[in-house]
Amino acid sequence: MLAPVESRSVSPVFVGRAAELETLHDTLAQAAADDPQALVIGGEAGVGKTRLVEEFATAAAREGAVVALGGCVEIGADGLPFAPFSTALRALRRELPEELAAAAAGQEEELARLLPELADTAPARRPDRSDEEGMARLFELTARLLERVAAHRTVVVALEDLHWADASTRHLLAYLFRTLRTGRLVVLATYRSDDIHRRHPLRPLLAELDRLRTVRRIELGRFNRAEVGRQIAGILAAEPAPAQVDEIFERSDGNAFFVEELAVAAHEGSCAGLTDSLRDLLLVRVERLPESAQRVARIVAEGGSTVEYRLLAAVTRLAEDDLIEALRAAVNANILIATPAGDGYRFRHSLVREAVGDDLLPGERSRLNRHYAEALEADPTLVPADQRVMRLASYWYHAHDPAKALPAVLDASVTARRRHAHSEQLRLLERAMELWDSAPEDIRAALRPVDYTEVYPPCGCDPATTPLRYLDLMAEAAVAGRLCGERERALKITKRALHLLEEEGDPLRAAWFWVQRSRLIQALARGDGWQELGTAQQLVRGLPPSEVHAEVLATAAGWSMLHNPGPEAVSAAERAVEYARMVGAEDIELNARLTLGGLMVDAGQIETGLAQMYEVRDEVLARGLTAVVGRSHVNLPSSLEGIGRSEDSVGLLQEGLRLTQKMGLRDSEAWVWANLAESLLSLGRWDEAAEAAVNAQRTGQSAKPGGGGSNSLARLALARGEVAEAVRHLAAARASYGTHDPMPQNNLPMSCLTIGTAAAEGRLLDARAEADRALSAGFPPGTQRYAWPVVLAAAVSEADARALPAAQDGRTAFLERLSEACRKLTTGAPLWLAYEKWTRAELDRARSRATPDTWSDVVTAFEAMGRPYDLAQVRHRLAEALLAIGGDDERARATELLRLTHATATHLGARPLADATAHLAQRARLALTAAPHSPSAHPAESLGLTTRERDVLRLVSAGRTNRQIAEELFISPKTASVHVSNILGKLGVSGRGEAAAVAHRLGLFPAETLAYGS
Repeated sequence: MLAPVESRSVSPVFVGRAAELETLHDTLAQAAADDPQALVIGGEAGVGKTRLVEEFATAAAREGAVVALGGCVEIGADGLPFAPFSTALRALRRELPEELAAAAAGQEEELARLLPELADTAPARRPDRSDEEGMARLFELTARLLERVAAHRTVVVALEDLHWADASTRHLLAYLFRTLRTGRLVVLATYRSDDIHRRHPLRPLLAELDRLRTVRRIELGRFNRAEVGRQIAGILAAEPAPAQVDEIFERSDGNAFFVEELAVAAHEGSCAGLTDSLRDLLLVRVERLPESAQRVARIVAEGGSTVEYRLLAAVTRLAEDDLIEALRAAVNANILIATPAGDGYRFRHSLVREAVGDDLLPGERSRLNRHYAEALEADPTLVPADQRVMRLASYWYHAHDPAKALPAVLDASVTARRRHAHSEQLRLLERAMELWDSAPEDIRAALRPVDYTEVYPPCGCDPATTPLRYLDLMAEAAVAGRLCGERERALKITKRALHLLEEEGDPLRAAWFWVQRSRLIQALARGDGWQELGTAQQLVRGLPPSEVHAEVLATAAGWSMLHNPGPEAVSAAERAVEYARMVGAEDIELNARLTLGGLMVDAGQIETGLAQMYEVRDEVLARGLTAVVGRSHVNLPSSLEGIGRSEDSVGLLQEGLRLTQKMGLRDSEAWVWANLAESLLSLGRWDEAAEAAVNAQRTGQSAKPGGGGSNSLARLALARGEVAEAVRHLAAARASYGTHDPMPQNNLPMSCLTIGTAAAEGRLLDARAEADRALSAGFPPGTQRYAWPVVLAAAVSEADARALPAAQDGRTAFLERLSEACRKLTTGAPLWLAYEKWTRAELDRARSRATPDTWSDVVTAFEAMGRPYDLAQVRHRLAEALLAIGGDDERARATELLRLTHATATHLGARPLADATAHLAQRARLALTAAPHSPSAHPAESLGLTTRERDVLRLVSAGRTNRQIAEELFISPKTASVHVSNILGKLGVSGRGEAAAVAHRLGLFPAETLAYGS
């Protein structure tokens, strides 16, 4: 028999887990090397997850790391939004106040949604009314905050009990695991694996984490017999008998928590009387407490994961001395423990709490929740301010009192929306709809619209005097579902709402729901959403101006800009701007003006449209309107690129990257990267373009920006002769865009690439078939920027295959179709005009009637465009045409053109063009490099510069414009431009400043004062 010893319910000796600890220490070492680590620990209840984390946290702190712990908080059956992150950030603020303040600087208002204390230092700013990217922005800013805090010191963020996590917490954790890139940071989370049934909400997250190679998984197993023996010895402070170890090991099956309970029970002499149920074992220990302590334990079990002492005192209604005695008994029995902050109590293990909670009677449970709610209403300071509204709503809901629960749940839904916790907002609104019919009429009549969902519910009514309606709840829930990704639920809500509105004759509200339905159908890949928008437009037609009316018009104009730009879209955008101004809807007006400007550019009113878009860009920056900043820095550069002003586009896109990254606009940033890749491709900065395209694929939450990146990578691969790679990227673009919502800006570039890849593989008839499909579908007005490359690609394919017998059948008719398309497409911008000349020249080549004069015009058009690859291609064609004539002057000019083309193609890595140029030069017996010069030759001669080009370079180096050069050398500005382009090609530089720098470095004009540094 064992001598009397002090028993402990927690072993002072840490048992086993050597492999798991080694993994954890390895993650800490990698994080210390500025490689952020993500880790998830799973295991059944009681297996020892918390003890493992505590052991690791202690060791990490000894090595100088800062450890921030956060647990998912349960209130009854509800989880608090972002609770573990709020707790962890609060711990970081205590440990690293200066570092966290510096990391949050400028974004305090957004981050205060997670850490309300930051709101004290945030400057007041008008909130965005409609914020599609609000939740994603909060997530991005949180990730960047953690990276900055962990820039110079290792930080461990540990989140426990993920199985209780609310949806917003799960989404944020998944985002962190996907996007953390830098910092000495470890993020780990624990969850109870035996709770994860097939429909558990954590299950999809775990499946996603399994696919992420950056996340390590640890599954914590049970102890073996030897480990159980060491654990018992630690608890009893003495070596146990082998028979006792065998019995406890068999009954506990190696579960660490049950080993503790059984060891203590055996020591206290109650082992023989144990029932077969381990749950009953847990309750036996509670039932041994004094009645007052048992009552306190039952109250704590229903109060949540943790219950504050003052709240507990208010609910138990015990005298303070009696309450303290009851708590002392529960703590001494290791049923309850004090919280680390010392302001409340919790169960030592959640299994005990669940056993006590499950033992409550239904009426007893609702009564306890009522007592909690009444105490909290009487004194709101009993709980932390950031938890008050959510906990009150939960208590009243579980008290089954609709009159009290409905207003409380609606208040909580507002709090959830303001924290961007849209999943919890949706859950609360669905509870409100559930409670609606049960709540007394006078309670419902006293309710007012508690929040605004985009442009709903004003609709001509005064929210201050109009009672809340069931439809208002449905409107809130529809938007919350859309924003949190629960689109199926949101779609069902809109369907029910529209069914109710059939009998009410409320066209504005019906139109609003049809707009929501349109967005949801597009997001769910069920269609393009135009039919729903058409219904909304019919409903508002003829009605007085309102925000809903303006929103319908603006949404329809935005849809048309992407799908069917033209006069009707311009008219809708103009009316949207007018109506939005009349009703003071600033954000709708700015978005509509941005749409209108883009449509005007596409319609050929280029300067007027650009001025409109620049004005919007300036206004949203001045007013800090986050929701429009991203779109303004995507659409305006896109319009500039579409008319050939790629340099201007790149400048704006670089500004857009800075702003979207600072504001956490992740999806907008992805669009900016996609557009930047396109503009850099045009400018011949191909390596930078490839990097931007990959960033577009990796950055966004939605798929379409990644499709733009894949499109650019396909163009680049095709130009470099990597046809199989181009086909792969084209397939990725198709997958990103889908088939449910076709848009010219997606479909036409893919058609262009399909034609190019088919031609490159020698499949002329496939190339012709794709072009024929595009021509048959037609090019809507305003799509010429995408249409010209398609027609050009088809013309090039036909010209290259003009001698092939297989190409002859149907060739004449097809070339005429291409010519007809050229006649119909707009040429209102210099780039479009250049494309027209190039396409017509290729059609002449296909008919074997292209001349040097034809191609000279094309070369001249592209020399002013700043698009080196396009210029190199048409120079190659001009050289080909000159060599077909065969005169000495023509051969000399062709030689210069081929040298320039070959230099550009080699620099870009455009292997097919470089090979074609070399092959043409070889056939014509031309040298692509100038003959070697003697050492005494002038440096300019070694560069292959003619005397005239040296004169031009001297003036370029002096800072002269083309017009000034022309006047001084008695040549035309066009000829001066040609000479400048030739010089840039021979020097292998991309601009006049670089050419001046080369001239200075080589001492070409020592007596001159050069302007390269000006």
